Amino acid sequence: MEWSLVFFVNSILLGAGLAMDAFSVSLANGLHQPRMKKGKMCTVAGVFAGFQALMPMIGWICVHTLLQVFEWFEKLIPWIALLLLLYIGGKMLWESLHPCEEEEGCPHRDGFAALMIQGIATSIDALSVGFTISEYNLPMAIVAALIIAAVTFVICMVGLEIGKRFGTKLSNKADILGGVILIGIGLEIFITSFI
Repeated sequence: MEWSLVFFVNSILLGAGLAMDAFSVSLANGLHQPRMKKGKMCTVAGVFAGFQALMPMIGWICVHTLLQVFEWFEKLIPWIALLLLLYIGGKMLWESLHPCEEEEGCPHRDGFAALMIQGIATSIDALSVGFTISEYNLPMAIVAALIIAAVTFVICMVGLEIGKRFGTKLSNKADILGGVILIGIGLEIFITSFI
């Protein structure tokens, strides 16, 4: 893969798709703390963005260490990326269309530990992006992760602000959009690997 407009567009779309869980949690956090100050909003969005940048890099490193040992693994990458993104995107769609009847706890606690748990929970799917960006060299992977983080930061800031003003009515629609984007990117990666 070379530096191109497609690289930047894919990175922005990956960031948008992956940030939808964090957007939903940001909405809930904003609703829970309607007087949240800008500094705390930046901290919340920064934690989510940091995890969204870290997870793809961990996945990228795992793929590249595996490829050093198993060259045949490279042929499986488009299949793995497709399956993971279909699963994650499909799960997001399913959960948004079939919400739980019971509240399984409060995702918007105030403490730092709870924020870390939210950051991990909303970014764990970004680990699979390491498979999707495996064809990138190290500088491209870092730039992609930084773009994903920047997009996540902006989306989370918007989510916090909307949550502060309007509540969580949009959270299911955000998950639907995120799921569709992730499925679309998975299909695009899979199809272009055979072209």
